[in-house]
Amino acid sequence: MIDRILEESIKNKLFKGKAIVLLGPRQVGKTTLLKNIATNLKNPLWLNADNFEVQTLFETPSSSRFKAIIKNHNVVIIDEAQSIKDIGLKLKIITDELKDVQLIATGSSAFDLSNDLNEPLTGRKFEYQMYPMSFEEMVGHHNLLDEISLLKHRMVYGYYPDVVVNQGEEKDILKLLADSYLFKDILIWNKIKKSDKIIKLLQALAFQTGNQVSYNELGKIVGLNSETVESYIQLLEKSFIIYRLGTFSRNLRTELKKTRKIYFVDNGIRNAVIGNYNPMELRNDTGALWENFIIGERKKYLAYHNIYVNSYFWRTTAQQEIDYIEERDGKIYAYEFKWSSHKRAKISKTFTKAYPNAITKIITPDNFEEFILNTL
Repeated sequence: MIDRILEESIKNKLFKGKAIVLLGPRQVGKTTLLKNIATNLKNPLWLNADNFEVQTLFETPSSSRFKAIIKNHNVVIIDEAQSIKDIGLKLKIITDELKDVQLIATGSSAFDLSNDLNEPLTGRKFEYQMYPMSFEEMVGHHNLLDEISLLKHRMVYGYYPDVVVNQGEEKDILKLLADSYLFKDILIWNKIKKSDKIIKLLQALAFQTGNQVSYNELGKIVGLNSETVESYIQLLEKSFIIYRLGTFSRNLRTELKKTRKIYFVDNGIRNAVIGNYNPMELRNDTGALWENFIIGERKKYLAYHNIYVNSYFWRTTAQQEIDYIEERDGKIYAYEFKWSSHKRAKISKTFTKAYPNAITKIITPDNFEEFILNTL
């Protein structure tokens, strides 16, 4: 199962002289995962940085102060570390000066934590990403056929752990997640006062899932200038609510080069933002939900299995397109995603002519498990 894969990966990096950083959305199980790891560690010090008292402990950074805090503990776990100001510098001091201490930090908002960590902890950290539960993980919990039978349900309600576990309460839990946790770090750490604008922007993005987006057009919808829209989207991405997919261009002058698609990390959150939990049979956005689901599950698979790819979509000025492209090990893989297995689907001839060596595949509900359970 995925949690076991991630747990073993982290265990294998313990006491290697580097900090371990676990990033991911709130409420996806980061704390639970680390508690499982901590059960086999001797006397770990657990600090929840959401608590003001813990934040105060880190106000004055120095090796002597950190030694006094840590005392005889050889493992220090700082949960929600982004709540501590200038956290990267402080983790660097602990890593450099307290060589016998294994430092582990979690963060649910990369806009503060990752930015702070990139420079201070360069070469000093192992970084992992955690997502909501995955198709692969749930197959491990029961079996492939059972999870395939739940596909339509997952596409509407997503894979947040509380949503998966509490059947029949999906709507209430997603509303709680969207209302209480979705914007917590953004509103606190970036002091955004126009939270209604963030919500409107997310709603606009939800309705444009799978389509290329224009910051200028989004700004007109939301009532913000394009620069503010771009900065808000960066914050939403760095807090693990959405992610961007850029364009692939190599050979053709007609290829779009500076545009992007935006997807939600979880289908359930996407649907909660617009308040639409209708079953798949009653929706007019099945194609968008399918694309969001399948690319998200692919993203999880690649991350958990340490497969490194460059991901894109492809489109020309004539609106010829490929939903998803991977550049992996010097090869190009092109995928089209179709919810209906009965409709005829083809890979663009313009694309195959421009990239004759590309490996192409059409992904439907009839064969999707190949795409999210294998490298393919």
